[in-house]
Amino acid sequence: MLGSPAFGKADLTNCERELIHLAGSVQSHGVLLALQEPELRVLQASANVEELLGASPAQLLGASVGRLGGDIERCVRRIASQGRLVDPEALRCRVDVNGNEREFEGALHRIDGDVLLVEIEPVGPACPIDTVDLPSQKLLALLGDAVHRISSASTIGTLSDTLVKCCRDMLGYDRVMVYKFDPDGHGKIIAEARDPRLESLLGHHYPATDIPQRARELYLRTRLRVLTDVHYVASPLVPQRLPGHDDELDMSLCYLRSMSPLHLQYLKNMGVTATLVVSLVREGRLWGLIACHHYSARNLRFAMRAAADLLAEVVSTRIAAIENYAYAQVAIQVRRLEQRLVEATSTEGDWRLALFRNPRTLLQPLDATGAALFQEGELLTAGETPNHAELRELLRWIDGQHFDGLFSCASVERAEPALASLTTMASGVVAVRLSSSRPDYLMWFRKEQLTSVTWAGDPSKPVLDDNDPLTLSPRRSFAAWSEIVRGTALPWSVTELALARAFGAALIDIIVQVNAVRFLIAEHQLAQIRTTVSNAKEPVMIADPHGRALFANRCFFELAGRGAGDDAAAAELGDLGDAAQWFQEPERVRQMLRTLAQERHSWRGELALDLGNGTSLPTALRAEPVSARDGSVLGFFLIFTDLRDSRRAAAAREHLEQSLSNAVRDEALSRQVDAADVIGAIVSNASLAAMDIADGNMGPTVVPLLEELEASTRRAAALYDRMKAFVG
Repeated sequence: MLGSPAFGKADLTNCERELIHLAGSVQSHGVLLALQEPELRVLQASANVEELLGASPAQLLGASVGRLGGDIERCVRRIASQGRLVDPEALRCRVDVNGNEREFEGALHRIDGDVLLVEIEPVGPACPIDTVDLPSQKLLALLGDAVHRISSASTIGTLSDTLVKCCRDMLGYDRVMVYKFDPDGHGKIIAEARDPRLESLLGHHYPATDIPQRARELYLRTRLRVLTDVHYVASPLVPQRLPGHDDELDMSLCYLRSMSPLHLQYLKNMGVTATLVVSLVREGRLWGLIACHHYSARNLRFAMRAAADLLAEVVSTRIAAIENYAYAQVAIQVRRLEQRLVEATSTEGDWRLALFRNPRTLLQPLDATGAALFQEGELLTAGETPNHAELRELLRWIDGQHFDGLFSCASVERAEPALASLTTMASGVVAVRLSSSRPDYLMWFRKEQLTSVTWAGDPSKPVLDDNDPLTLSPRRSFAAWSEIVRGTALPWSVTELALARAFGAALIDIIVQVNAVRFLIAEHQLAQIRTTVSNAKEPVMIADPHGRALFANRCFFELAGRGAGDDAAAAELGDLGDAAQWFQEPERVRQMLRTLAQERHSWRGELALDLGNGTSLPTALRAEPVSARDGSVLGFFLIFTDLRDSRRAAAAREHLEQSLSNAVRDEALSRQVDAADVIGAIVSNASLAAMDIADGNMGPTVVPLLEELEASTRRAAALYDRMKAFVG
């Protein structure tokens, strides 16, 4: 890749692009073999095969892997016949080493369709590094206890503290940390369990540059990486390239792949000798890492690695559940707000008065110090805010940005220096767009807050005076280094941003209702209001007191599959009773309309629209009569909601629950009691997560979240099988 330094040739000016997946060598405690199918001919081997397998590269290249003796060929063929092997599969085998049959374990995966990459390392006394192992019963007991404790954690802090303690008890590393990434890629240690002799790193920040983007991508592809000894001498691949291939071997999924010299120097500067790093993944993104450090050489048996990988998968599921439960609480707060504003609209004629009457109810949920509403050219404020002229300058700047309905910034001064005067009152801002046709926004503000950030070393001094790659140091000193951060507010949390977005959605819905009422009250306002109603994202119909359709917006006609809405199309509807033919149960619709007109009570229910092509569309309907002050009915408005997403979410949840039920039943029939206990705990954790996710009511995002949860649970079960393969 143009501009990307080769492996081992990077410095801190270009390490972000280092080709770390083309390492061309392995850690010396294991060997790599590239085998050509179907003969399983050795195409490439790490140079240490003679030391660990008793045969030199020259003796192996071109020969069948069966040349190594033992049962390695049979084991490789058995696994190779099971599928595509796009992800590594566990391998246990024996090799005849200088007349003695020795046990090996590792993994293999397939590249380029017919090349198998086999990685193995010796087990037992033949292993050159101290290797941690636990009896299977003890490992299962520790794993089961950890899953139960993790499943009961109700906050990210409690979950992280539980995780590091369980990992240290099970794996025995000197230090275990949970490292969480913020939206800018910087990391912070949010939990730690350590040997009491070690200085704490809890709360330390690490700049985003400490983990290059290419490394982050590999953390998503290979969830677990072990470094047994930072002082290892890398064993190169022989030959350097696969025969017949122009490029170097892609080692992205190789667990023995050599690590970047920059990373090794980084660890040496910290005094760390061995590491285990496991990815925590949330919705396909790297949420954080479990980072284990040891201060002497250390290896793990594959059963232990599989247990750690499984535990990280369970934790990722719990993170999703905890964060989505917060969204459920957001929905409750928004419903309460919406109720208050609807009541204010009907009694006072203006929802904005209720929104700003009690500033605390508007500011507290987002922990804001001020707020402003720009709506239809008017400006209302609450709390401590800049003056109106400054606020309108801020509005013009935000309206010129590109975002998806919600804008957030913790430092307006840094993003737009021309607005530095706002820092005292509005250093941080969140803005939700309320209209697609006008610059209408609800904004929250936070004051500047001087913050002391503790970094693990001075982030502004990453290299030595020279730039010699041999002496290059990503962080020469890891002594705590504090920085006073000015011109910024406390960052907005994920939950606070979700709450702001939900508030905005509720206000948009209320605005649609208010504008529908205005439509009926005053014909002379029709031209001003029509654009707002017509462009609303909610499908809506409006009728006069006699049930004659006055208006239906585009979203309604698009929902019903009848093309774009306009006055002519609305006129074709005629009486609302005539529109009943657009539904699968026209008589039920007519009865609802008669009841609405006679009893003058709102109606809520579900109706299926007939799309005219043999298909239907489930909708939720809210029908409201609008009364004049004298008690007469001015008319009605009907607002529709597409229920396809919620139905798909319900089906996905039902499918997941059935899948989990089958998993429990199958495990109870096929596994021993201790195994069923672990699988049962994993399934129980997934069931709790499913309930929390579904209760979050996040619309279209629920289905992929539940599908991700099911895939995660299946992967956890597969990891359990892998672990059993090593401890059985």
